[in-house]
Amino acid sequence: MISTRVSEPGLRIELADEAASERLAAGLAMLAGKGDLIALEGDLGAGKTTIARSFVRTLADNPALEVPSPTFTLVQTYELDGMSVAHMDFYRLEEPAEIDELGIDEALDTGAVIVEWPSRAADLLPPGGLLIELSEEDGGRSARLSSSNENWSARLGKLQHIDDLLAASGWQAATRHKMPADASSRRYERLSGGPGGASGLLMDMPSRPDGDPVRNGLPYSRIAHLAEDIRAVEAVNRGLLAQGLSAPEIHAIDTRNGFAVIEDFGAVSFRSLLDDSEQFPLCLTAAVMMLANLAQANWPERIELSSGDAYQLSHYDMDALLIEAELCLDWYWPHVSSKPVDDRARDEFMAAWHDVLQLVQTSQPVWVLRDFHVDNLFWLPQRDGDRKIGLIDTQDCVLGHPAYDLASLLQDVRVTIPAQVERDYYDMYVAARGADDESFDTGSFAAAYAILGAQRATKILGIFARLNARDGKPAYLRHLPRASDVLEHNLRHPALATVKAWFDEHLPRTLREDAGS
Repeated sequence: MISTRVSEPGLRIELADEAASERLAAGLAMLAGKGDLIALEGDLGAGKTTIARSFVRTLADNPALEVPSPTFTLVQTYELDGMSVAHMDFYRLEEPAEIDELGIDEALDTGAVIVEWPSRAADLLPPGGLLIELSEEDGGRSARLSSSNENWSARLGKLQHIDDLLAASGWQAATRHKMPADASSRRYERLSGGPGGASGLLMDMPSRPDGDPVRNGLPYSRIAHLAEDIRAVEAVNRGLLAQGLSAPEIHAIDTRNGFAVIEDFGAVSFRSLLDDSEQFPLCLTAAVMMLANLAQANWPERIELSSGDAYQLSHYDMDALLIEAELCLDWYWPHVSSKPVDDRARDEFMAAWHDVLQLVQTSQPVWVLRDFHVDNLFWLPQRDGDRKIGLIDTQDCVLGHPAYDLASLLQDVRVTIPAQVERDYYDMYVAARGADDESFDTGSFAAAYAILGAQRATKILGIFARLNARDGKPAYLRHLPRASDVLEHNLRHPALATVKAWFDEHLPRTLREDAGS
């Protein structure tokens, strides 16, 4: 265990042994990014190289990586996946000004820099880095971490909270592996070698800050009923498990600070099986039948948490559906058009959607997971029945129409589901629902499926354009043509005639294609 205590300035950490130093380095590596400078100060033998070596190996996800000391070369650079790391040692610098020749600024542009003996550079290092001062007192080694940068101060808080959670839950000796970022603000690590050799995931889900008010004094996230904090994860997972489904078990949770250790479903996602002509149809069949079963279940509006508090689920109401669709005007319109949307076009857009969305308000709502697609579904063939499907990314769950998640699955904008395949599995769902419920109305369900599929595609056009323009994530733009095709496909349903007329006039398919979507 890393023993930590808050001190002024910064954070003081007791390092009982070399393993504790390596865990400290691993924790820092999980939180480091491009532009970060970490300075290691201490006497000979204080453990600077141990920390630097573990830092590099953790980011490389290779515990056997050769990380030689750069005492003689001064700089050793590692080109890792998504980020470079420059390991520097200033012990043999003759003059501080020599650091100008080492390219620190350039290295910070593309990755992180970790420096041993930073004091030999006098005050020539870029400001705002993290200083780690290693010392030995009373026979024990310790590290004092400090920074003038508020961003680092916040990360040191994370470091301490994560260590507390891992230690309290028996996961402190686990090896930590960085995982790729997704479109959300959440961060994940894979943990191996946990209790009994178990693997797990560390979830870092900070509370969502309220954005600027956009309507009736409320921010977008409140109107769209997005999860505000990690309590949503606990609540929805508990509810799904209670229904006999495979949601990640929560091994430990720190609700106050937004961390949890949860079950790891492994690497066999539906996406990983897309090219498997035998397995992928089995996955889709299981998912479709699961959704048909869930449509018949009774779903609670309140879930009791481990703290004893209750979590209240929201309904996928008109305000939520409308403000999601409006993302198309706020973000996708500027992506494809050089002129701003005028008030008349916006009013007509909102009125058209308001009219058709009234058709999907249901008196028998089910839990709608909202992101029910190949990246969030895992194949667990060793389990029985509906438990064969592992469900993740469900924290934004709301109560709404069962057609939404079916459209999310069969009209996935991230992968191409051929039209005939969509139709076959749609018919499978309808047949299953009809067999279980004589009152099942195929006509109204078909309308709801088209309406919610179109609403979802419209929303996603806006979200993916926003990820590019606001969040600097252009990779999502490659999915826009598929989202546009999904929208066009759904607009053919007669229930969407007024919405189709609006798109034909203001954002026709030709404009979307000409703009490269």
